[in-house]
Amino acid sequence: MRKVKDCMHFVLALSVLAGALGTVVAARHAAAQAPVVTRATPAEAGMSAGVLGGAVALYEEAVAKDELVGAVLLVARGGKVVLHEAVGWRDQARGLPMEPNTLFRMASNTKPVVATGIAMLLEDDKLAYDDLVREHIPEWDNYRAGFVNIGHLLSHSSGLRIPTLFLQPYMQPSAAHPDAPTLQLEAARFGEVGAEVTPGTSYSYNNPGYNTLGALTEMASGMPLDAYLDQELYTPLGMHDSYHHEIDEKMDGKLDRMSVVYYQRDGEGAWMPGWTPGDPPQVPFVRASGGMISTAEDYVIFCQMFLNGGVYDGRRYLSEESVALMTTPKIRTNPGSDGPASYYGYGWSVSHEGVFSHGGSDGTNAFVDPANGLIVLVFTQTPRGNNPVRRFLELVYQAIDE
Repeated sequence: MRKVKDCMHFVLALSVLAGALGTVVAARHAAAQAPVVTRATPAEAGMSAGVLGGAVALYEEAVAKDELVGAVLLVARGGKVVLHEAVGWRDQARGLPMEPNTLFRMASNTKPVVATGIAMLLEDDKLAYDDLVREHIPEWDNYRAGFVNIGHLLSHSSGLRIPTLFLQPYMQPSAAHPDAPTLQLEAARFGEVGAEVTPGTSYSYNNPGYNTLGALTEMASGMPLDAYLDQELYTPLGMHDSYHHEIDEKMDGKLDRMSVVYYQRDGEGAWMPGWTPGDPPQVPFVRASGGMISTAEDYVIFCQMFLNGGVYDGRRYLSEESVALMTTPKIRTNPGSDGPASYYGYGWSVSHEGVFSHGGSDGTNAFVDPANGLIVLVFTQTPRGNNPVRRFLELVYQAIDE
């Protein structure tokens, strides 16, 4: 009888091992099959070149009418980049044209990247979505902030209502904190203010919440935020034009490739530079609510990794479960609205149709549509211009022939 049982246990062990090996093989096969970003003709991706050309013409017309200073447009389907065009100017006064590899201030398009860093730390068992912030930052251990968890911060449902990026003035250097101000020190101060409404009950877009996530990333990884993201995401993904410093020596000498940001017009109606490469950084340390600098060529790789279910070029960055969790609704952003419901996940806005996206206050927009394998990037640095992005998206969908 013992021999029979031993034999049964051996067969069972073999079946478990075979199942595990099968899972590994399937995962490796999926990783091998996941597309990497390549250039292709529209026809090779099942899209119409003519309709896409009409979409570009919208921006050529907007620049000609001085409604925008410039833009970089990118469309990819199934990993195939079928459109990557630059129109207008990155520096109008100097006569420098917008280029496909122009570097942009990404502003809140930083948030999906920071949320990805959090998810990677979670998969390494260094954080958890239901961790209370007070477990990591003692200054949050009070009745106002003590019930805010990491998931609340990621979905903008923390109850925080702090309207600025950081509390002003910044903490000044002292004997206790000679390196002040820093991201971690400033995030700790948010705990003193805490939530105004019960965490998890309502949506309110909140930059301090994401800056707190950046501080948690530093604490859990033991690295500065920018160094962690570069080591775990940018360098392995091949995002070699992505940074978090607006300083030439920290951007490998690429500062002149950045676009001027045009926030408003002057008294004569001409677009007036609001930020010019070489100006001092607006925040004296790396933050997580914004601050990323990148190109369309880099950001499409990041988006494609999400489309691939967390895999890119044979390497897994996130589990499929993490990707699904981040890109499914956590809280409705427009309750009571008569229009289509919109939601926020963990680091991404999510539509009722399953498209996840994000925008930045300096004029960048990214859209990812899993159903159509589609990535659409519209990068400008004229955030208050007349941006025909909605019509552009309509034409991109009309260009799909299949």
